[in-house]
Amino acid sequence: MSPRSHLRQSPLRLGVNVDHVATIRNARGGRHPDPVRAAKLAIAAGADGITAHLREDRRHIRDDDIARLMAEIDKPLNLEMAATDEMLAIALATKPHAACIVPEKRSERTTEGGLDAAGQQNQLAPFVGKLNAAGIRVSLFITGEARQIESVAKLRASVVEIHVGAWCEALSQGQREEAEAEWQRIRAGAKLAHELGLEVHAGHGLDYASAETIATLPQIAELNIGHFLIGESVFEGLAETVQFMRAAMNRGRARATASMS
Repeated sequence: MSPRSHLRQSPLRLGVNVDHVATIRNARGGRHPDPVRAAKLAIAAGADGITAHLREDRRHIRDDDIARLMAEIDKPLNLEMAATDEMLAIALATKPHAACIVPEKRSERTTEGGLDAAGQQNQLAPFVGKLNAAGIRVSLFITGEARQIESVAKLRASVVEIHVGAWCEALSQGQREEAEAEWQRIRAGAKLAHELGLEVHAGHGLDYASAETIATLPQIAELNIGHFLIGESVFEGLAETVQFMRAAMNRGRARATASMS
């Protein structure tokens, strides 16, 4: 099968991140709202998987959330985690479908940028190796520079997730030149990653419009979206919001398919 025909047949999956359901719960304590219930609603509405970031400080998702997600949902769980011994032990014990290694700082509100895979090859290699050996699909959350993508391939991870936050921010601020520069970097990064045999995901800051646009890149196999969906669900309902996002992604992918025919 040629690369071009492979791209034409690639589906576009939606992973819904339920971290900020847990953020709302933790603001007051107790059990409501329940991120596991949110995950089930998202799946029923069309999500292909669930993402949850178990941070060192447990500011949103907690250990029992991960255990319940593994036990109660019928779609793949993507565990976002820092490259620490504690998180590696949790991943090896729980065996999620996938583990996405992300940078993590206590002072940040959210993940501020991509992992420096190029500069941390020696530190990351044992984590990737142990996750691979356990049958856990490994992705690294990086920006779209060639050297970072090439480093992910050298580490023998299966997936690269491109951090698209700078592009989304430039779009939201009306910064056309900056947005175009970031878009070209994403396009080139997705193409290179696909050529290196990596599955390509994207996430961070996506809304309906930017998700529809990035869905036109045929190399992209999955979008992981959380904050926007949870925020919009306050007004529209979670099921409806997931369905609206699914429709936006489908429109973008249909444009990509049409342009390749």
